[in-house]
Amino acid sequence: MTSYRLGELAERLGVRLKGDPDLVVRGIGTLDQAGSDQLSFLANKHYEHLLATTRAAAVIVDAAHEQLERTLLIAEQPYVAMARAAQLFVPPIALKPGVDPLAFVDPTAELADDARIGPLAQVGAGSRIGAGSVIYGGAYIGREVVIGRDCLIYPNVSILDRCLLGDRVIVHSGTVIGSDGYGFAQDQRGRHVKIPQTGLVQVDDDVEIGANCCVDRATFGRTWIQRGSKIDNLVQIAHNVVIGEDALLVAQVGIAGSTRVGRQVVLGGQVGVAGHLSIADGVRVGASSGVAHSIDATQDVLGSPAVPIKEWMRTYANIQRLPKLKDQVRALEQRLARLEQAAAAGAADPEAME
Repeated sequence: MTSYRLGELAERLGVRLKGDPDLVVRGIGTLDQAGSDQLSFLANKHYEHLLATTRAAAVIVDAAHEQLERTLLIAEQPYVAMARAAQLFVPPIALKPGVDPLAFVDPTAELADDARIGPLAQVGAGSRIGAGSVIYGGAYIGREVVIGRDCLIYPNVSILDRCLLGDRVIVHSGTVIGSDGYGFAQDQRGRHVKIPQTGLVQVDDDVEIGANCCVDRATFGRTWIQRGSKIDNLVQIAHNVVIGEDALLVAQVGIAGSTRVGRQVVLGGQVGVAGHLSIADGVRVGASSGVAHSIDATQDVLGSPAVPIKEWMRTYANIQRLPKLKDQVRALEQRLARLEQAAAAGAADPEAME
């Protein structure tokens, strides 16, 4: 079991320690579940009340909480410090370096000495697997694929021919990288003629792709996921899409072909993006929105079609008032009908006109 002295941990995380530097912690947990030999953290004020009852040996907090009478690690960004601390306690990989006897590796493939290839994995001709990378059981690596250093390819991932992965890329189970893009040309009889998808997929350093995603290869050129982007489960990225650095794509996002998504864009769950669009750096799109037009400036948008969020809120507020407006219109119609009836009755009676 991995353990650290708090003094060592504070140094590794670049945070300030309040308490005994020789106190040993053996893991990390939430405030309500951490044991007496574990580290915990406070990153959300909604959980402040748990500080009084937590059993944690030490808590990562910000400077606003440094007066607490307990052992603390004081960080500028407690949530980031927690993430880095959690990385230190990740259990070691069970696979041993080398190729499992039940795996198949083409003789022309190049594997780093410490790469790990699990049972029933397949590595195709001319592919290269970098130092420290792990290919778990059942994964399929096609021909002339390049996988960089310290990558994790989980069971039953398929990375098809000629795709390129950088360093420290993580791909979760069931994902397919390099499947054919959805490209067809319609002839005069209305029949669909397949356009060969001859491009590739390039995934840069520090990208993580969730389970059961599809990243289609380019028709020509490349589909490109740039450094540091994080993609949730069940996401579809079509041919020739470009995802900018540090973008976040939440579950069930779908992006149609040849769209460019800027740096640090956030697409909420179930967002759909039409093809051949451009989304500017820093744009945030709310869940279940439909992006039908390019977004040229950093802003938050919501709705289908997606509009600036303040505009959407005004529209939604008006929609909420529609039942009352409907009742008011009905009352006005009824009043108008009575007035018209009275006017008609007066016109028919000469005495009423006097």
